[in-house]
This record gives sequence, C-alpha cells and structure tokens, in this order.
Amino acid sequence: MSVKRDYYEVLGVDRSADSSDIRRAYRRLARQYHPDVNKAPDAEDKFKEVNEAYEVLNDTDRRSAYDRFGHAAFEGGGRSAGDPFGFGGQSPFGDIFESFFGGFGRQSRQRTVPRGTDVRASLDLTFHEAVFGTEKELSFTRFEPCQDCHGTKMQDGAEPARCSQCNGSGEVRRVQQTILGQVVTAMPCDRCGGEGVLITDPCSTCSGRGRVTRKTTLDVAVPAGVDDQSVLRLTGQGEQIRDGVPGNLLVSLKVEEHATLKRSGRHIHFDLPVNVAQATLGAELEIPTVDGDVAMTVPAGTQPGQQFRLRGKGVPDVGGGTRGDQLVTVHVVIPHDVNGRQRELFEQLSEELGEAVMPAERGFFSKVKDVFGVR
Repeated sequence: MSVKRDYYEVLGVDRSADSSDIRRAYRRLARQYHPDVNKAPDAEDKFKEVNEAYEVLNDTDRRSAYDRFGHAAFEGGGRSAGDPFGFGGQSPFGDIFESFFGGFGRQSRQRTVPRGTDVRASLDLTFHEAVFGTEKELSFTRFEPCQDCHGTKMQDGAEPARCSQCNGSGEVRRVQQTILGQVVTAMPCDRCGGEGVLITDPCSTCSGRGRVTRKTTLDVAVPAGVDDQSVLRLTGQGEQIRDGVPGNLLVSLKVEEHATLKRSGRHIHFDLPVNVAQATLGAELEIPTVDGDVAMTVPAGTQPGQQFRLRGKGVPDVGGGTRGDQLVTVHVVIPHDVNGRQRELFEQLSEELGEAVMPAERGFFSKVKDVFGVR
C-alpha cells in the first residue's frame, strides 16, 4: 500500500504558505496534470492528488487539523477540527441546508480550476477534400492573456493586491441563526467581485480585463471521410487563460456539393442517363467517380431504375477502414422530338413488336437489332 505524500509537498509550498500561495500553486499544477491537457499515464492520479491536497489546505479548519495530526486527522472515522460531527467531513445536514438556503449551507467549497471558453469556427471543404482528407489553414479570433500585463489586469504586469475584506479567498462568510442552529453561508465578496484581488491600477492595453482578442492562424488536419456539419475538436486551441486550462476550438465543416455525385453515409450515388437504344442493346460508358472516370458496362436489357454497384468507390470511415461503394442508378431518357429517320425506325420497331410488351418468339433483342440493322 503506497504512503500518502505530505500535502504541502504535493503542492510544492512551505508550511507557512498563505491561501493565495496555495491557490496559485494549485492552479499551476492542476493545469499541468489535467487529463485533457496531459496525456501521461500517471497524469490523472497526480491531478487527483493535487485536488485532494488543495481541498484540505484551502480550508482553514481542515488545514489546522492536518497540521496537528497529519493524514490521521481524516482517517479511521475520527473527529477533527474540520469534522466536528465525525461524519468524514460531510455534514448530515447538508441537504437540508441546501433546500433552505439555495445551496449555500456548506461551510466550504472547493474552488475549481478556471477554464477558458470554447471557440467556434467554420471551414469550407470541397467534395473531394471531405472524401480524401486534407490540411487547410484556418484563421479565427480568440481571447488570449494580455501581453503587456500577462493577464494580471494591472499596469506593467504588477501583481494585484489581495482583497483585505475576503483575505484573497473571493468569498465572505456570513453567520445566520436558524431553527437548526448557527449556519455559515459563503457569498462572493462584493469588494473584489469574487476575484480575491483588487485591480487598483488597470492595464491600459486591455482596460483591466487581463485579456485581449487576437487573430490566430492554424493548420487544421481534416481526416478522410468527414461529412457536412461534422465538427472537429482541437483541444486547447480555444480561449487561452492565465492560471487555468485553455478552452477548445470547435471547427464546423461545410462541404460543397458535387455537380453530379451525391453522398449518403459511406456510399456515393450517381444517376446515369441512357437512351432507349443503350438500355435495350447495352453500352460501354464512362462513369464519373471521386477517383476519376471509370468504364462501366451497361448490359443489354437494362431497366429504368436498375442499380449497379462500383465497389470501393465510396467514402472511407473517419476512423479508417475500407471505403464504401458508388451506386449507379440507370435512368432511361425518352426523346421528346425525333427526326424523320428516327421516326421511321421507331415505326418499324412498333410494327415488329406489335402490342406485346415482351414478345417471346425469335427473341426481343434479336428483333430490335434487325430493325436497327445491328449485327
């Protein structure tokens, strides 16, 4: 069984560190080991260890108990200064307090690591780029820490003064008397707006906001097989934030329609128009595909709406694997106007066929060939 490390050692601070030092160390380490940012095998365990240390050292009562008894203060069901009822730090009245006071009944709350907002952008692709993948340059705007104040919001990057009203915690506690006894509620500090610091000399570049909008250009690798309205997620390319985790960039793809090809999932559809003679006698035709034109045999006696499959001429899965197929649907086009010679041939064909749709004697195609003089 592994031995727990000292919480001060985990955060890399002295035992005399104040709440501001602890919070600053926590934000830096949480950002370093956050699973969305750090893909190392032990990153998640370290992230949990950092959160556990911060949860104790950021609470005055629990920190006092830890300084006196170490990890034993929270083990074995024993009571401590931060656990006066002996419920392992969880008050049995928490749910009651929440229902009466809107969720402010708990005496301490863990302050989460700030995270930048996600940024949305769009990228135009041709039909072929969506099928085969591509790399395209994308320009977009996002918030980034001000380069002049480095996100401190103060002129020349000076560190802002700690708020004396909340002692840098960003919240103040108020005591209320209820039928259940004395309840401590935490509210955002009205002096610093919940930030824990006072911006006394705002940065002139960002007007004390600590961030600016900046146009950014990235090379986006679009995988093969994406479709219209697909969304690519680029982790960490959204809003950049000081002492926090950056947001993500969500790229919505807009695929241009093809002039003759239509997509349905992994398959591509193509409508092939043929005349009566080609459908009746058969033909060798050039068919457009995403790989270029290919030869396809239309067999004699092809019926309107008949479908043929060109295997492997469709769209690949985004995750890789085999491609879909191209489905060719035959449409027999009946001419509106015919010249004299064509009318004569059709009249001969009409006399030869009679009223039967498919005469049995001599064979239908043999008669058609005779009329058209095909051998």
